[in-house]
Amino acid sequence: MLNWANRFNIYSFLDNHQYHSSHHSVECLVAVGAETIFNPTENILPAFAGFLAQQKDWLFGHISYDLKSEIEGLPSHHPDFIGFPTLFFYRPQTVLQLSGTALTISSLNGHPADTFNSIQSCDPTPPASDNASIQTNARISKEDYLSIVKQLQRHILRGDCYEINFCQEFFAEQVAVSPLSLYARLTAMSPTPFACFYKLEDQYLLCASPERYLQKKGNTLISQPIKGTIKRDLLNEEADKQLIARLQQSEKDRSENVMVVDLVRNDLSRVCKEGTVEVEELFGVYSFPQVHQMISTIKGELKEGINLADVLKASFPMGSMTGAPKRRVLELIEQFERTKRGLYSGAVGYIDPEGNYDFNVVIRSLFYNATTRYLNYQVGGGITFYSDAEKEYEECLLKASAIQQVLNGQDR
Repeated sequence: MLNWANRFNIYSFLDNHQYHSSHHSVECLVAVGAETIFNPTENILPAFAGFLAQQKDWLFGHISYDLKSEIEGLPSHHPDFIGFPTLFFYRPQTVLQLSGTALTISSLNGHPADTFNSIQSCDPTPPASDNASIQTNARISKEDYLSIVKQLQRHILRGDCYEINFCQEFFAEQVAVSPLSLYARLTAMSPTPFACFYKLEDQYLLCASPERYLQKKGNTLISQPIKGTIKRDLLNEEADKQLIARLQQSEKDRSENVMVVDLVRNDLSRVCKEGTVEVEELFGVYSFPQVHQMISTIKGELKEGINLADVLKASFPMGSMTGAPKRRVLELIEQFERTKRGLYSGAVGYIDPEGNYDFNVVIRSLFYNATTRYLNYQVGGGITFYSDAEKEYEECLLKASAIQQVLNGQDR
């Protein structure tokens, strides 16, 4: 399906790698071709609200972190080397839905049987890429990173903020890669429930995200922020269980997690009916191929007349990738980071014909611009008063390790 989709200039491939939870939506969705495109450059949210009111079909697309410039009036002046639009949605020509072994094909043009035969005739093996290892450079040196963390802690001590997500970029210039091959390696190493391969002309997102930003089913809205990460011990089952217990009992991680939970509760209360916002699960620990993560679930019932543009205005950028209080940490992020985040820590997802939607948090991702041959990834962590700068740096490298192994030509 993915190799078949790659013949199109615009497509989304959303795969949950057979993770099932109480909020499971669909196994795999593929949306190819753009029958209608929505790509505003100003007054984005009002225009988006109008666009949503007119559309009663599938929509796929993304929201860049830089939408915060409109929401909060805080533009970024850092360079953007990939170039994804601030907000982009399209009505696809064909949608594939895979649930178990059942494939549903919805097509605006052509017969579903022809599409199925075309998919069947595709080579299931992704195209090979150069086996040469891709070396990346850090935009921020370790020494600068440690210094910045200490400066952020002084802001926390002064009461400017309580917690802040600080990110750094790793990049490579003038590299030629096969995005499909890299994505196959990335998801072989890190199969995650919110993975996606997203192509927008010459811009590519290769995403192995474990985190959901927002899901709407009927009138229920949920958010599942992640705060708290510990590396797994895959060679010792008992030691791995002890790591789960250590994460569950970590005061630092619980402190970070409850802060973001409170932030999300506040965000959702702006668009949900009074008294309906509640924490369904607090400090849940879930296991992924490389790490255990602490995930909480917050839900509420939407007020009448609320659309996705309203929800974005109330909750974006997501609390797990910013901090508290949100506006002040957005200012500090701009002050201390060196690269525009772009689609990193934004969201990719879909809206179905009934108005339900599901969006991930774009983390654990590679970005590639095929025209400029620029490749990058970003990693970050939550900084609090109790953070140890050296350990925060090590956690960044842990989060980056799976991606760097992919770039080194490994897939296991």
